Amino acid sequence: MMAEHICKSCGNSFHGLYCNLCGEKVILPRDRQIGSAMSKVLIATTFNDNKFLHSLWPTISNPGFLSRQYVDGRRVMYMRPMQMFFILNLVYFFFPVLQMFNASLYTQLNVLPHSKLAREIVFRKIQLEGMTMKGFELIYNNKTIGLAKLLVVIFVVLAALPLSLIFRRRNRYLSDHLALSIELTSFNLAVNAIGLTLVFWVISKIFQLSHAGPASYLNDLTLTIIFVSTNLYFITYAGRTFYNQKGKRLVLKALAGIIGLFLALEAYRLILFFITIWLL
Repeated sequence: MMAEHICKSCGNSFHGLYCNLCGEKVILPRDRQIGSAMSKVLIATTFNDNKFLHSLWPTISNPGFLSRQYVDGRRVMYMRPMQMFFILNLVYFFFPVLQMFNASLYTQLNVLPHSKLAREIVFRKIQLEGMTMKGFELIYNNKTIGLAKLLVVIFVVLAALPLSLIFRRRNRYLSDHLALSIELTSFNLAVNAIGLTLVFWVISKIFQLSHAGPASYLNDLTLTIIFVSTNLYFITYAGRTFYNQKGKRLVLKALAGIIGLFLALEAYRLILFFITIWLL
């Protein structure tokens, strides 16, 4: 017969290793050993838990599936979208991956719709502080890289807004659209940031052998084309899987969704610009 325990959290008397009232676990001596502690850390970050890979693969191969499972109440077999987002964002934050969500000072001043406003603000700041453009650009780019990784969650909220408008008649709450937006951002982190970084790393090794390099192809235009193409794929599949859309309406809404996401990305970059300038 199993020994009787008194729960340290709620005071309930129970048999076994888990309290039948609050779920608190009885801590055994082996649970305090270093090997067990390390395994729990790995499981907590889910890299040692197959639920992460089990959830990541459908996010890439069948966009919208993970969010559909979550909002429909099937949450045991797969990781919650927010959990997967935090793990991928952790990798994105601490490792040198492609800055899909970042925008250099050159991009802010010359490429984006708000570039004219950005130039006026930057020129005024340079004059006030007596800096050169080259020196300011170096400081700005170093600062905005870290902020872009930290503020990706802003893009999640912005991306949910066009989705909620375009698919507003599909019996979905705003929180449902937000769940899909989290999955979409996780998709971008996994495919367009981390995945592309690995691909271009392999390409760079190959090009080094021929005394060439792929750096000239990694410009803002290329990244924009990649962003539009991959997100069109995601929204098309998610429109069918998550919103139950089909036919020509799905195609039209997917195209509208891409426009909405592009506007959300530009709004995110504008916010990133102002926050970076404010913190310099």
